[in-house]
Amino acid sequence: MTDLLLNHRAEGPASAPPLLLGPSLGTSSALWDAVAPELSVTHRVVRWDLPGHGGSAAELIRPGATVGDLAALVLRLADALGLERFGYAGVSLGGAVGLHLAVHHPDRVSSLAVLCSSAHFNGAKPWRERAALVRAKGLTELAENADSRWFTPGFTVPRLVQDLREADPEAYAACCDALAAFDLRDRLAEIAAPTLLIAGREDPATPPPHLREIADAVPGAALVELPGASHLAVAQCPEAVLTALRAHFDGAAPRGTAVRREVLGDAHVDRAQARQTPFTARFQDFISRYAWGEIWTDPTLGRRERSMITLTALVAHGHYDELAMHVRAARRNGLTPEEIGAVLLQTAVYCGVPAANRAFATAQRVLAEEDQQEN
Repeated sequence: MTDLLLNHRAEGPASAPPLLLGPSLGTSSALWDAVAPELSVTHRVVRWDLPGHGGSAAELIRPGATVGDLAALVLRLADALGLERFGYAGVSLGGAVGLHLAVHHPDRVSSLAVLCSSAHFNGAKPWRERAALVRAKGLTELAENADSRWFTPGFTVPRLVQDLREADPEAYAACCDALAAFDLRDRLAEIAAPTLLIAGREDPATPPPHLREIADAVPGAALVELPGASHLAVAQCPEAVLTALRAHFDGAAPRGTAVRREVLGDAHVDRAQARQTPFTARFQDFISRYAWGEIWTDPTLGRRERSMITLTALVAHGHYDELAMHVRAARRNGLTPEEIGAVLLQTAVYCGVPAANRAFATAQRVLAEEDQQEN
């Protein structure tokens, strides 16, 4: 047993900052399927399974286990992977593990996110009763009622319910023992890692007051409440969870939004955000993170040079609506009308005279509009 590690899945560049993701009771690392691949763009993401869940061996846990025991298994995994210091995000029981690590091993946790979890889980009695039920009858009854505990009415993730059906009953019961004994309320003020709390407003298991209690006690902690989300918000509302986690762990989205506003102007960004729908939200997030949060913030080239390149590329592909927007952006980035004209003249040689002719007409209109606004 001492040589066994928690089953885990690693994604993302090996050289990227490590980020460990912990699951909730009854689920596997599949809980993070809609979020982990996106987080792995900027992090070395490591998802792990609870003992007896997913691919983790049931013998990793014993009756009477504690959250501290689970945290020790996570640290053993981190040590085996060479992760001295890491970011951590966990759901429910996985979140409790994160709180324990932040209190008892502050040197290991660089940043913490606790999702749909608590510093206590409503006392020992209900968890001892659940543990006894599972030891006597297995997990069939709990699996049949999982949707009502995990999701809002009408929503389900069959894979996660199947994870619960396939979990080892004794290991599940031992995890219940850990929740029964867990109460970290008197230690929350000791947490020094930057901390984010995410609550589902429709969560019956760990409702928002549980997360608010942690946010009020942990210095500098932030709280995000997700409307329409229940206990497994990471599976039910992955886009909203992803946005919050990105902002917390690497700040790429806010940084990208700031640059986007500087280059394109507040009016344009405000209009784009006003038009945003759930269907387009991920695309807008993609633009903010990649185009504006990574490419436009790369110090290798200045914004003047980037504007010149962008104007040329837009002419080459005939994107004249975008060209108008980036002529305005080029002016904000310090290009004169004469320099913009020189760029477009260059495109006549390499992109073709008809394309340059259309580009000059577009740019002339935009520059005239700007002159009128200034006068």
